Amino acid sequence: MQKFFSSRKLVIVVVCLIVSFGLMSLSVAIRDKRNTPPLVQQFGNDIVGFADRIVAAPMNGIHHGFVSTKNLLNTYQENARLKSKVDQLTQTQVKDQVLTRENKQLKRQLNVGSTLTGYEKINAAVITRTPSTWASQIIINKGQASGIKKNMPVIAGPGLIGTVAEVNKTNSKVVLISNTAENSNRFAIQVLGDNSKVVNGIITSYDSATNRIVMGNITSKAKLSVGNRVTTSGLGGVIPKGIYVGKVSKVAQDDYGLAKKVYIKPAANLNDIEVVSVAVRD
Repeated sequence: MQKFFSSRKLVIVVVCLIVSFGLMSLSVAIRDKRNTPPLVQQFGNDIVGFADRIVAAPMNGIHHGFVSTKNLLNTYQENARLKSKVDQLTQTQVKDQVLTRENKQLKRQLNVGSTLTGYEKINAAVITRTPSTWASQIIINKGQASGIKKNMPVIAGPGLIGTVAEVNKTNSKVVLISNTAENSNRFAIQVLGDNSKVVNGIITSYDSATNRIVMGNITSKAKLSVGNRVTTSGLGGVIPKGIYVGKVSKVAQDDYGLAKKVYIKPAANLNDIEVVSVAVRD
């Protein structure tokens, strides 16, 4: 009897499997022929979709909450950094204004007229820069009518970019310090070397391969290091003193090994010049 029931259970299991496979095959066949699934399947799909939405809604809310909190913290930290920089900039501007006013008062007290560092700025926009002369010159929208004169220095951003080479009534041509032509932009500059010693020289050339200004005609033997600041010396007669040029990137010997050659990384980005300032000596 027990053996009979055992065989009967096995037969029932096999029949159930066959019926299940048959129903599945029938369902697939009907689904392929119909545009919509059967009613039972639709009901099941709706229940599953509803359950997914119930589970997904709070999970998405939690995820977005974490993301929003993280973005808020990042924004707060960035805002704190920017606020600190703004405060420093404000302090620097106030200090600069105080020193400028004090300098003028001292000049009046000592009856000192114009000095090498005194200059005003005339702002101008770049109106022409062609690909063929990209590294050598630009045209600005200020000329004689605005007080521009030949050989005046031109500044863009933090540093010197060149000098005025040609002046018209309403525009001017500026020769860039990246111009490799002979006798171009050969003006006096100086380096504040180690131990606060000043080393004078002139811009002798431009190394286009490394994007470096080359300073030559150096007579001082004072030690120079990478990172020393370079400014105009004002000794040429036209260019004011103290205009930032760049930083020393390398110190080497000339081709004959008799004098120093200083390679300077320009402070200004010579590939992105849109607005400039022309320095006019007082």
